[in-house]
Amino acid sequence: MGKKLREGKPWMPGFQYGALLTTVSLNLMVKDVEASIKFYQEVLQADVHYYDVDFAAMRVASIEVMLHADHTHTDHEWHERLEAGHERGLGAQIRLLGLDPDDAVERAKSMGAAVIAEPKDKGHGWREAYIRDPNGYEWAVGVLIEPAVGPLRPTTD
Repeated sequence: MGKKLREGKPWMPGFQYGALLTTVSLNLMVKDVEASIKFYQEVLQADVHYYDVDFAAMRVASIEVMLHADHTHTDHEWHERLEAGHERGLGAQIRLLGLDPDDAVERAKSMGAAVIAEPKDKGHGWREAYIRDPNGYEWAVGVLIEPAVGPLRPTTD
């Protein structure tokens, strides 16, 4: 691991938080935890459990999300590429169902976040938009639309 800048004890022991994680969770490397937290709270309406200069723990809809500052993983093989400015999350899209894309885009624009695609009804049954967080991670946020809303109906082809 890398260097911790936090002063004092963490909010809880790592093993205790680890035991609380669900089957799938996200751990994202970020340049600045505090700047990232503002995006997640404002745009994605995250419920932040805890954050400090090194680490953040939050819930975004039903997903447990952790943020680790780059300086906490200096011994990881990707650290040099992140420090060199390589794109983060290229090729991955985090999909979040249940967050109104029109409202999320308004919030993103109000704080200067990158809107990659405006809200649009899609053939796969979502009205969705693509928003990029301050570190380059892309979130597809959306809600179900007809015919996906309600019980799934078989096609009559």
